[in-house]
Amino acid sequence: MLSRTAENLFWLARYMERAETMARLLEVGYRMGLMPSEGTGYRNEWASLVSAAGSARGFGAKFGEEFHQRDVETWLFFDRENPSSVISCIETARQNGRAVRTALTTEMWDALNGAYLDLREIERRPRSEALLPELCEWTKRQGALFRGATEGTHLQNDGYDFLNLGWYLERGDNTARLLDVKYYVLLPTTDMVGGSIDTYQWTTLLRALSAYRAFHWAYGGEYSPRKIAHFLILNPSCPRSLLHCLDMAGYHLDRLAKAYGSRTTAHDRAEAALGELTAAKVEDVIGEGLHEFLTRFVNQNAALGQDVADGYLFGIQ
Repeated sequence: MLSRTAENLFWLARYMERAETMARLLEVGYRMGLMPSEGTGYRNEWASLVSAAGSARGFGAKFGEEFHQRDVETWLFFDRENPSSVISCIETARQNGRAVRTALTTEMWDALNGAYLDLREIERRPRSEALLPELCEWTKRQGALFRGATEGTHLQNDGYDFLNLGWYLERGDNTARLLDVKYYVLLPTTDMVGGSIDTYQWTTLLRALSAYRAFHWAYGGEYSPRKIAHFLILNPSCPRSLLHCLDMAGYHLDRLAKAYGSRTTAHDRAEAALGELTAAKVEDVIGEGLHEFLTRFVNQNAALGQDVADGYLFGIQ
């Protein structure tokens, strides 16, 4: 496979997953905003979303230091000046898909192009008609349609592996960022992170990650912060946990190593990170500090993504 094709497939998946995550972040903010503030947070929920998304500097340059709901909605969903907004991600994903149209099945292209066309129609509607919950559900549905089309129709070759690498690396990063919203909403102290954290906010996080029912199946009805943190970080059965995402990224890296007959530094980094997470306990995470642990994971995940690019996207002929 040409390196350009591999790169386009990798980033196509990443941008579709990122669009879905921006919608999930907005859903978290919307649900948390419905609850009255108890004065425990040092930033409001809308500021926390922009910070967790890693785009506070860009937002501040355009909207100033005040974080109003409508401005954050615009920034994370409609604003093309934000490269991680939903509209920017879906348009960029479509550009990547169009560049490698022959590497996609008809069903995959229809799902991708259909999302793009629907988004143009949504953009034409008055903002008063574009209700945030509906926009979030629409975005998550488009991501599910594209993933479903890929799983059901794409040949499971190296292109399939590059798509899945993009999905799982991005998903791990995004789960960490969504979890980190808790740090930004509540006081960033170890006893607050591991102690009396508002149950509603934690269950809101589960719902935004489409993991509420799955958590109940795995842990029953006790929605404690430690159990939820364990589920989203260390439970290999949770499809959005950090451990599961790393495990699946390693799986597709191993398939690529067999296909190309060589290993890269990405394999070593993935194995080291997976080994650390597999051996970790939730007490270790809480003891380090949730924010500190998640920040370290995001940095490691970014380095792994760069290793994938250096070893495969730029290294294959």
